[in-house]
Parts: sequence; C-alpha cells; structure tokens
Amino acid sequence: MIRSLFSLLAACAFPALALAAQPATVRLDYIHSGNALSEQYAIERVLIEPLPWPGDMARPFDDTNRGNNRVEVADAKTGDVLYSRDFSTVFGEWKTTEEANKLSRGFHESVRFPKPDRPVRVRILKRDERNQFSVAWSVDVDTDAQDVVRAQGPAPARPIPIRVSGPSPRKVDLLVLGDGYTQAEMPKFEAAVRRLAQHLFEVSPFRERANDFNVWALAVPTQESGVSRPSTGVHHASALGTRYDIFGSERYVLTLDNRALRDIAQYAPYEFIEILVNNDTYGGGGIFGQFSTAAADNDWADYLFVHEFGHHFAGLADEYYTSPVAYQSSGARMEPWEPNVTALRDPARLKWKQYVQAGTPLPTPWPKAEYEAYSREYQKKRAALRAANRPESEMSALFRADLAHSNALFAQARYRKAIGAFEGANYEATGYYRPAMQCIMFDRSGEFCPVCQDGISDIIDLYAGRPAKK
Repeated sequence: MIRSLFSLLAACAFPALALAAQPATVRLDYIHSGNALSEQYAIERVLIEPLPWPGDMARPFDDTNRGNNRVEVADAKTGDVLYSRDFSTVFGEWKTTEEANKLSRGFHESVRFPKPDRPVRVRILKRDERNQFSVAWSVDVDTDAQDVVRAQGPAPARPIPIRVSGPSPRKVDLLVLGDGYTQAEMPKFEAAVRRLAQHLFEVSPFRERANDFNVWALAVPTQESGVSRPSTGVHHASALGTRYDIFGSERYVLTLDNRALRDIAQYAPYEFIEILVNNDTYGGGGIFGQFSTAAADNDWADYLFVHEFGHHFAGLADEYYTSPVAYQSSGARMEPWEPNVTALRDPARLKWKQYVQAGTPLPTPWPKAEYEAYSREYQKKRAALRAANRPESEMSALFRADLAHSNALFAQARYRKAIGAFEGANYEATGYYRPAMQCIMFDRSGEFCPVCQDGISDIIDLYAGRPAKK
C-alpha cells in the first residue's frame, strides 16, 4: 500500500522523470556499546524495508569527509567498495560525558544501503587520533540469507506529502516525524510541519535549493500530549521515545530508541529526519546523519528547526561556547572535521581561506571580553528561570533580550561582516575559531554564514546533484 502510494505520486506528478526500478532498501541494525575508553559492536538483525532505495544510484560514494564514522559496503569477494556514507552517533556524544567514565552503555544504531546483488562486507569506520578513518568493526552480510527480515507489518500511519519536487532518487528526501501528538492533534502536527518547512526554505542556501527537496510528514498518535521531561517529573509514553534532559542537559532533546525510530520512518522515503516534539519548552538536538529534533510549540521553533537541522544535515558544529553542555573537554585541540570550526594551527591553510579578504587578521578581533561578561550574567538568569520552573514566555523574552544585546554589540565591530577566524567556538572559549562573528550556529540570528552555507550545499549536491548553471 505505502510502496504503491509513492510510486503513484511520483508517476502522476512527474511522468517525464520516470526512473528505472530502484533496488530495495537494506537496513542493518546493531548494538554499539562501550565507555569512554572502549567500544564494541554486535549485529542485531538485517531487514528489507518496505520502500525502495530513495537515493540516486549514480552517487553511491560520500566524499564530504564529515562525521565521526563512515559506513562502507564492499563486495565480500573483491573488496571493491559499492557504497559509503559518513555519519555520527549518539554513542559518540555520550562517550564524552562524565557518565562514560563510570560505566558502559549500549546504543541501538542502524545503517541503510541499497540492496546489493551479491554478499557484502559492511564496515563501520571511526576517526582515529590522526583524524583519519580506520575500521572499527566489520560484518559479512548476505541480503538473500534466510534470516533476513523481509515482511513488515502494516504502516502505523500514512505519510503526508508536504513538498514533492520530483522522484526521490533525484531529490533530498526529508521526513518530519511527530512525537507526542494525540490523534486529535494530527491536524496541529501537519500545520507545524508545513510552517517549519516553509521557514527552512526561506533560509539560504535552502531557499535557493528548495526544488532539490521532497518533504514528508508522519506521526504515530500517542495517548498523552507531549513528550517526557524527566527533570520536571513529566513521563509520557511516546511512539519514538523522544525526551528532554538527555545526558543531564535540560534543553537537549533526542530519542535513544533507534529501533522504534527506524521502524516508523521506514514507511516514508527519507534520507534525513527531523522530529517535532509537541512541547513548548525550548529544546532540540541534532546528530549528523541520524536525526534532529525541535520543540514545535516554542516561540523559537523556527530557529530550533533550522539550527538543529544544520547539525543533522551538514554536520555543522555548534559555534557557541558560553552555554553549559554535558560534554567534557579533552583539553586537546585537534582540527575538527566540521566545516565551520577550526583549531587554526596554520592560518595560511585555513579551511575557509577562500572567503577571507586580504588584510583580515587571523585570528580576527571581535568584542569577545564584552560578550563573555554579558553572557555570564545572562546564563545565571537563564539557569534561575529553569530552576524556578518559570513560564516559558519568560525564557523566550530573555532569549530576545540576549539576541538584541549581541546585535547591538556586534554592530559597531570593525569585522562585523567579515569572514575570518573568531576565537570561541565548539563549546570552548579558547583554541577553536568560527568563520563569522554571527551565524545561526553561534546564536539565534537568522542566517547561516557563507562557510556554513557552503557546507550545507555540499550535502545537497551529494544527494540531488549540483544545480544546473543558468
């Protein structure tokens, strides 16, 4: 039913773009466990998803060099790589927390790839101390074996086409999932998806590349409205298991139930997922190549949707550094793989050098001391509001005042519009640098800097091809 629905949509809307039959979609589910010092992998199952592979078979290899991990699918006999994609994981973030120094935990993970016509070896690679990929785990997979799961149950909900620009293999397929929406709130969910998707395509470079995207919406109704927020004693059963307070951070929203996520998402074509939680409390999260989340009813939902999608879609780093996070600093300042932050070991080889105008100093001066002094007081007010469980409107007002202060402070700065290397990024006040004074990845301003825009465009190109020259 679902497979025929999307075939019909594509055929009716785009008869001139009919494509050859796509291979099936294979999903390898596995357990990734360990602690701060070690990690292990164990296969759980291999299954064939209900829908065909959504990607372009002409672009099987990822050359963007993003993420902490890479999956390679290779011919088991010859070793030839047939498919690759870069990604990061929730485990990779968790292992940098204090808890990972005390105990081991396991996380459910998945990789998806087009069904091969031969047995393959699936390799999971991770970045080593030289920032290069090396094999962490490999497993042989025969997608025609008897124990491969081929039959799936009925779809728990019907996907809603929000934006259909063309056949999935020629487009980026974004699936927006809802969590914490009751049956009566399904119209509210659809309206939120349409509103936030519209905003996404008002922000460059998504605005210029809007026709390279399909957007789908899907939500499985829940009995209670909203998702869990354990720090306030709110515990709700939801279809995806999304919740606040991940890793002890009150604003960090993720699901740790990857199996539930994938079992629901498989009923729509997707390469990227954003989860909307039916809450008004500020919060969100984003993992490169996994998913992102945003609180749909918050006053800053537009910003949250785009900022967190920047993490998930393009692997953009957080450029802010004064807000508390759960991660522990390693002390080392390795060159990050993220395209929008640098350790600036060699200014002459700055990764975004092409944007730096002659005469711009590296590092680039900015009113850092004044910004930090204000931010210290702002963070105290923010913490006090949360501790007192004040109305969300008060937090939103504080955020507006903070942004207004930053805008006024930066307006007088000499290098306000310049691309350079501004110290303070990647959760660190020193040793890491960002390209611009302001950007969506730094504060709640409304635009991506040119470097982040380039990083996003690279991923759009990977899935939809480069735009035709006019």
